[in-house]
Amino acid sequence: MKKDIEIPVVKDVYLALIQEWNDDFLEKKWNAYILNDRDTPIDMVLVVSKGYDEHRKTSTMRHSIAIMATKSYAKIELIQDDVLELNNEFFVTFFADGKLYERKFLFEKDTITEGNLVDIPIIHKPGIFAK
Repeated sequence: MKKDIEIPVVKDVYLALIQEWNDDFLEKKWNAYILNDRDTPIDMVLVVSKGYDEHRKTSTMRHSIAIMATKSYAKIELIQDDVLELNNEFFVTFFADGKLYERKFLFEKDTITEGNLVDIPIIHKPGIFAK
């Protein structure tokens, strides 16, 4: 029976952190974005995030996006400075091409720094990709 279960591999959907100016805090803050670099739209996107380490755990945040067009992105949430010291885990689930996809993305603790910036496609800003 297990051999009959198809688990599709998530391709061309990414999670990235972008450091942007925040008018409320009057300083740069990290924001989490989901990117759909697929040639097809994705829908019923659900993102569940949490931060954790050996001694601490944040509350679980849930976000939904009805539909993401091809080659598009959406802002998910602001990441507080004290949460950057933790592992930040994002579970992304979505439907595409009549199938359900799921993937875990991880930003390991203390890796969210300006020294790790790369160019993020679609958004065209420097940021950090999740593993």
